[in-house]
Amino acid sequence: MRYMTAGESHGPQLTGIIEGFPAGLTIDIDLINQRLAQRQGGYGRGQRMQIETDQVEIMGGVRHLVTLGAPICLVIQNRDHANWGAIMAPTETGDAVQDRKRAVTTPRPGHADLVGGLKYQQTDLRNVLERSSARETAMRVAIGALCEQLLAQLDISVLGYVAGIGSFTTQPVQSLALDLVELRAKIEHNDLRLLNDSDCQSTIAVIEAAKAARHTLGGTVQVLATGLPAGLGDYTTAGSKLDGRLAQSISSINAIKGVSFGAGFAIGQLTGNQAQDPIEWTAATGYTRTSNHLGGLEGGMTNGLPLVINAVMKPIPTQMKPLATVEINQHQKAAASTERSDVVAVTAASVVAEAMTAITLCEVILETFGGQTVSRLKSRMKAYRQELLER
Repeated sequence: MRYMTAGESHGPQLTGIIEGFPAGLTIDIDLINQRLAQRQGGYGRGQRMQIETDQVEIMGGVRHLVTLGAPICLVIQNRDHANWGAIMAPTETGDAVQDRKRAVTTPRPGHADLVGGLKYQQTDLRNVLERSSARETAMRVAIGALCEQLLAQLDISVLGYVAGIGSFTTQPVQSLALDLVELRAKIEHNDLRLLNDSDCQSTIAVIEAAKAARHTLGGTVQVLATGLPAGLGDYTTAGSKLDGRLAQSISSINAIKGVSFGAGFAIGQLTGNQAQDPIEWTAATGYTRTSNHLGGLEGGMTNGLPLVINAVMKPIPTQMKPLATVEINQHQKAAASTERSDVVAVTAASVVAEAMTAITLCEVILETFGGQTVSRLKSRMKAYRQELLER
């Protein structure tokens, strides 16, 4: 399975193509739209979220809500395009005056603006920022929600939540036996995707203080996945290691600057006998571990324990108090351009990270077990799970 997205932040629409998705999955469109709404939610989001009400449209590869095995085409309309039609029209010649009004020549530190402009020889940096915008992740969330439904057929669940915003951090999940249905109910009970409602007021206070000071905030997210059999991924080549693929997938999300697994970077402070996860075996469960410091991954492969991914998001680069920059045509000192932005978007990042994890797991599972249909894939996965129990 592979996918591609297309579209600009203020263009007519976002488009996604998924190739290699098996036939026979009945799609729940409401679930996809629910995940899109969750990406748009969260305390501290900007005005753009008040304009867009993302709804997915299925344009190909599905008939009567059942996947056909053909490439699937998804579309999300950009409602804000109505306010940018002359400037962002793909095929029409734009009004020169309007183009100049919205041209961007003062790159924002921390964004793709300057380097992208240099790479693609752009004199208007809007040609960079429109595609590099996090708006693109809406389509990745839609694709991830589709993959989530396929994983559910295999008894695999994925959940992303907020582990901290700014200076406020929460205690991450440690249990070996995770109930993601219960945890999802907890995070969807508040606007911040926090595990504990009691942490909301402290977190909101941090966000409000940043807003008053005209700053932005970053934070941390954690993604959990349960139901994964041992052996997904491979140790034989660098490119097939699952932790490497997941790290690339998560770090491709806008503003993510660090990815770790299990105990994360703190594992470097432990001794060797503290950091590893001792092995046990029972006839009922097969091989298991007594701890999960390694986050369900050993040697680039799943080991049957819950997958635990940690990611850190930098503060949003677009500043309400613009930083110093250089105007690219005259090379004069200037204040960076401003675009409509959020104070914090860690809640959205947790939803996108959940989606990217689901996509990557689907890719690896389909590579491992093949199967052009959901029923064939389920049969092969069931046989593999039984094989593991008998070893």
